[in-house]
Amino acid sequence: MVRIEVPGMERLEIEHLVLDYNGTIAINGILIEGVMERLGKLSVLLDIHVITADTYGSVHEQCHGHNISVHVIGKYHQDREKLTFLESLKPEHCVAIGNGKNDLLILSHAALGFAVIQEEGISTKTLLASDVVFQSINDALEALLNPNRLIATLRN
Repeated sequence: MVRIEVPGMERLEIEHLVLDYNGTIAINGILIEGVMERLGKLSVLLDIHVITADTYGSVHEQCHGHNISVHVIGKYHQDREKLTFLESLKPEHCVAIGNGKNDLLILSHAALGFAVIQEEGISTKTLLASDVVFQSINDALEALLNPNRLIATLRN
């Protein structure tokens, strides 16, 4: 569990990390350098879930052998499928990270929604639904490893 205490906010007890795959932790179907190292550290603290349409068909190979559950969704109503999955985990105990339009609902319903702007860009609507925006996935994961980094950004 990761406890996040920010002045002006209710204390968060995060148990799950829900990640989009392409555009978030992978580019063109290949994991971004440094991601697996950080996810390895976080897997001691959180249950890690990757939920994706798996555009490149590589998610199972790339995540194999790590403590990550992978959930492949269909081609249609992806935002709803992702939200249904998040709701099964209790959103108030989740951090969701994504960049695509199909991530909007999980970012807005999770206890914290992190948006990342990387090579694939970001849906403007998803950006506006997030709590925090990061320039890279590695920065977002580091914020979970060092939650005090979130205080200045989120305090009221």
